Amino acid sequence: MGLVLTAALGELPLTRPWLSAGLAAVAAGIFLLGLWAARHAEGFFGRNDPREVVIDEVAGQMIPFLAWPQASWKWWVAGFVLFRIFDILKPFPARRAERAPAGWGIMLDDVVAGLYSLAALLGLGFLVK
Repeated sequence: MGLVLTAALGELPLTRPWLSAGLAAVAAGIFLLGLWAARHAEGFFGRNDPREVVIDEVAGQMIPFLAWPQASWKWWVAGFVLFRIFDILKPFPARRAERAPAGWGIMLDDVVAGLYSLAALLGLGFLVK
């Protein structure tokens, strides 16, 4: 869903800075909504980071494309794969962030994975050019 929202925003007739700002605003809104939902889901399901909560993935998947919302399909695939890798590996500080209480942990580990993916994509873009 994060990729679908990002792709839809990328189709707007705006310049890259405005698209990036819009994408950041949407991702921030989803993060805040997810924070509220994750906190309540932890109470409802009676455990930390229940599998039923996926809004964290939506917010995290949008982050790799902040620098280039109108990316080619190759960058979409690379961004998605990188996000999944970093989300599974949980490099520092993602694993530590995952332990944060009240829904923060659910959301923050995916934000960290998204930021790592963004950095990796920017690095790849520099190497490819």
